[in-house]
Amino acid sequence: MSDKKIPLVAFLGPEASFTHVAANSFFGTSGLVPHPTIPDCIEAVEAGQVDYAVVPLENALEGSVPMTLDYLFHGSKLFINAEISTPIQQHLMVNEKQARFVDEIESINSHPHALAQCHKYLRNHFRHVPLVQMTSTAAAAKYISEHPDEKIAVIANRLAAEKYGLHIEEENIHDLDFNHTRFAVLSTQKQSLEHEGRSEKTKTTLMIKLPEDDRSGILHQILSVFAWRRLNLSKIESRPLKTGLGNYFFIIDVLESEDHSMMKGAIEELTVLNCSVQTFGSYYTYEQQPSRH
Repeated sequence: MSDKKIPLVAFLGPEASFTHVAANSFFGTSGLVPHPTIPDCIEAVEAGQVDYAVVPLENALEGSVPMTLDYLFHGSKLFINAEISTPIQQHLMVNEKQARFVDEIESINSHPHALAQCHKYLRNHFRHVPLVQMTSTAAAAKYISEHPDEKIAVIANRLAAEKYGLHIEEENIHDLDFNHTRFAVLSTQKQSLEHEGRSEKTKTTLMIKLPEDDRSGILHQILSVFAWRRLNLSKIESRPLKTGLGNYFFIIDVLESEDHSMMKGAIEELTVLNCSVQTFGSYYTYEQQPSRH
C-alpha cells in the first residue's frame, strides 16, 4: 500500500459542476472538497486548508471569468500549476417524477452561461418558458432533486443527472459543438504539475501594469518586447485596476517557460520600461476528451 498523501483539492461546487468534472479528471475522486464560490476556493488554498484549488478561467463562448482574474491579481499570492481544458456538453433534465409532464414545465433553471449557450434550443422549444438563473448548473440539478413536485427543468451535465438521479429529457442541447472551459489549478507553490496527456509546450501567464506616466505608444512597446524575441502570445486581455476609470492591467499568456532565456530577457525589458510585472508561473495544458460527462 502506498503512503503517498492524497492532496486536498477545493473546487467550485456543488458536486457535479463542470469544475468538479475538471478536478475529477485531473486529481481523481479522492480529496475533492466543494466550495460555494471562487473566492472561497482561492482563500481555502491561501489559508492552507487545501493543497490546490480548481477554478474556471475562461469559456470559449462566454470569455474570461472576471472574478478569477481579479482575485488572482488583487492580493492573491497563488500560482497556476496546470490548466485543464474541458468540453462543455449541456443536457436538458427533469426530476423523474416530472418526466411525463415536460410540456407543462413552468421554468428552466441553470447557470446564466449555460442558459446562454443553449439560447437557440430554448428559443425554438421553450420560447414562452421563463429562464431562472442559478449559481451553477449543479446547484440547479440539486434543487430539482430535492423538490420533485415542482415543474422545473434544468440544464446541466450528465454527471449531475447521475449524481442527483435526474431524467435526461434531451442530450446535447448546446448551440455550438465546440465549447470548452479552461480551468486553472492553483496553489501556493510555483510548480508545474505533471499528468498524463500534457501539452508539448509550457505556458506562462503574466499580469502587467503599465507605467504611471501612461506615455504614448507604451502598449506597442510592450508587445514589441515579445514580438522581436518571437515569443508567441496565445492571449492578451485588459482588466480594470479598480483605481479609477480608464486604469487597466493586462493579462498575457505566452507559449514559453519563464525560465527560457528569451522570457527572462522579456521580463527584464518590461521592468526597464517601468512596467510592473507579476508572473503566475509556467504550466502545462491538459485537454480533457469529450466523454459521457
